[in-house]
Amino acid sequence: MSAEYTSSDMAHASGNLPHIDSRQRAEAVAARLVTEQHDRPSLVSTIAREVAAEIIEDIRKPGDDLNSVELARRYKTSRTPIREALMLLEREGLVEIPPRRRPRVASLSIKEIRDIYRVRANLLELIAGDIARDVSLEDIRTLQPIMQVMETASKAGDVNAYFWSNVDFHERNTELAGNRTVKKIIDSLLLRTLRLRRIGLSQPGRLQKSYEDHERLCRAYEDRDQTLAAALIRSNHITGLSVLETIYS
Repeated sequence: MSAEYTSSDMAHASGNLPHIDSRQRAEAVAARLVTEQHDRPSLVSTIAREVAAEIIEDIRKPGDDLNSVELARRYKTSRTPIREALMLLEREGLVEIPPRRRPRVASLSIKEIRDIYRVRANLLELIAGDIARDVSLEDIRTLQPIMQVMETASKAGDVNAYFWSNVDFHERNTELAGNRTVKKIIDSLLLRTLRLRRIGLSQPGRLQKSYEDHERLCRAYEDRDQTLAAALIRSNHITGLSVLETIYS
């Protein structure tokens, strides 16, 4: 579920941004997408959640070794729960476990990044059209409190606040569409894209451009313009990919 935005948050958004604990948010996303999906002991879930958050937050970078001995010492446990936790993260695309070698943070090639972004663009285009056609104006307007936070963050140049409010926007956007199959696929790609999305949004001019694109998207929803809504959300996503291609190519 996306974060709840209250009238208090909206008041903050008109002036100061609400405090966002980025590490806590990353752990919450990891808990929903990894540990809550698997029946594992609480320690395994804790390890998976916290290591995932460190990867999302770029504390652990692509290619970094994940030393099971050091992790076992940190969590005061044997290496078995560590291995189980890392295997969970391998399934989510955050960790690589090569044969007879130490596990490491997964690295995505530019081709893999393109593939993921193109799949997401197609799925987001589909749900944007569905929202414009089917979702009530009352429900569409539940995006507005999030948009207010995004606007304030973009004006302040606060990448962290904008990034997490952008995550909330797309979580809510997917919920509004009501397509469980699409949501499941988008969720399966979410963890491996979060770090990339933050990097893309940190580039000069990206916050304002992203906000303007989302503002136009919300207007297209309210105008019931399926074609424009689909085109806008696809364009925003492909622009994000272009930024990453410039960085990684």
